[in-house]
Formats: sequence, structure tokens, C-alpha cells
Amino acid sequence: MATLFHSVHTRAAGKIARRNAAKVFCSTQMPPSQSTIKVVIIGATKEIGRTAIAAVSKARGMELAGAIDSQGIGLDAGEISGMEEPLEIPVLNDLTMVLGSIAQSRATGVMVDFSEPSTVYDNVKQAAAFGLSSVVYVPKIELATVTELSAFCEKASMGCLVAPTLSIGSVLLQQAAIQASFHYNNVEIVESRPNPSDLPSQDAMQIANNISDLGQIYNREDMDSDNPARGQILGEDGVRVHSMVLPGLASSTSINFSGPGEIYTLRHDVINVQCLMPGLILAIRKVVRLKNLIYGLEKFL
Repeated sequence: MATLFHSVHTRAAGKIARRNAAKVFCSTQMPPSQSTIKVVIIGATKEIGRTAIAAVSKARGMELAGAIDSQGIGLDAGEISGMEEPLEIPVLNDLTMVLGSIAQSRATGVMVDFSEPSTVYDNVKQAAAFGLSSVVYVPKIELATVTELSAFCEKASMGCLVAPTLSIGSVLLQQAAIQASFHYNNVEIVESRPNPSDLPSQDAMQIANNISDLGQIYNREDMDSDNPARGQILGEDGVRVHSMVLPGLASSTSINFSGPGEIYTLRHDVINVQCLMPGLILAIRKVVRLKNLIYGLEKFL
């Protein structure tokens, strides 16, 4: 048995996303001359927002310039993030004021959006109006919104990354799965999550989309089986997913391929939200070079 483990969260585009992604590309312009990137975080009091505040504050060449949320207004961003010293940056609910302050300083700025699908378009549009690039990590964002954002960013010549996942390990898992899918006829996804909501997960659906529509039909032996114990089929190419709800266990996704005489397993475990921070810092550094929208962190790897 050949087993490959990757430790760390998911969506490199599926059928529709791949068609949209073909319309956008990375600009090769030189990065701005300013050495320090000022970062505004929307969704600052969420777990991921608090973790991002600490990560940005510790990262070389960037600084936190604003923390936006409708909760915890007036609290110090450093204190809510568990940092040793306060940052003297209060949580505010006025994005326009913070963006205006950065624009007035003529600094290079990036807005990081952890908000909700319904607010992403307006947030990116507002950031662009003040000359800031955007990094969007809102897992349930609709592809129609991504398409609209792509058209807007291209017209405005502003950089934006829409990332289904910020986990580098998750991206590597999916890339490995695409490569393996050309060599195996049987594949099943097994995942575990602490909560039963939204199963199958975004990760599983993205993986299924990634390895579908590649000219391969999987699990032909019982593709038409409706036995619930065989799991749910995602897409039209026979990819099956089995979702387990195990409170107390780290979120895990494994992709099991099999061929004559062997099983090839790819696995990705998420311990905590820290797994998203290296990808976030990379995205902030890279997005300031763009003049359009790109979809997927893998474009930066």
C-alpha cells in the first residue's frame, strides 16, 4: 500500500470554475515601490479574523491598518487576538473611514475579506475605489459573484484573489489528486468533520469537481448503486464521498485511489485555523502585483 500524507483546508475550480478561470490571468507587473503593506481585515472578531490579525502583525513587510466587524466595536485588535501587547487599533464598523485613511497616506493596501457572500462584491468594489487590492476567503461565495467580481476588477485594473481555501496543504492535496486521477479507475473520498452542517463539505465537492470532466469514469462496477452505505455520488463521473461526523476529531479529508494490486491514499488533516495563515500571508504579498482577479491560491504557488 502506497500512502502519502499531507497535514493541514479546500477548491481549485470545477467544471464551471475552470471555464471562468480561463478568462483571468496573473499580471506580471512589478510590485509597488512601498515596502510596507497596510492590511484591513473584515470579520476581525471571527476566529479566523483574530488569528489573521496576529499573523499580519508579525509578518515582515506588512502591518495591520484596520479591523472591521459589527461585533466587538471599540475593542483593541491586539487584545482580542491574544497578543501580548495591544495594537492600539480599535475594531470599527466603518470600512469607508479606514480605507480613506490608507488611501490618504498613499500606502500600498490590501483588504482581507472574511465576511459573508452577500457583502463581498460591495466590499471589493469599495476597496478598489480607494486603491486597495483584495483577498477574499468566503467559502460559500457563489460562482456568479466571482464572475461579476472578475469583470469589475478587470475593468478597474485592481488585483483580487478569491480563494476557496487558504490552506497550502489543501491545495497540494487537490493538485496531487488531479495528477493521480489519470492513473486510477476507482476513487472514493472519506472525510470527517466535527459538525454535521453542510455535508458533504466544500472540500469534498471541490475535489470531486477537480477530478471530474477529465475523460475518466470512476467506480464503474457499481456506479448505479443506490445503496446508502456506498456514499453519495458527486458529479457525473462516479466520484463517491463518505462523510463522518466525529466531534473531537480534527477535520480530515482523504482521497483513496485504487488500481490493480495497490491503493494510493492522499490525506489532509486540519488541526486548527493556523493552517490558513501561511497561505494568507502569501496571498497578501502577491495580490498587490495583480491588475485583475484570479481564482484559487494555487495560482500563487
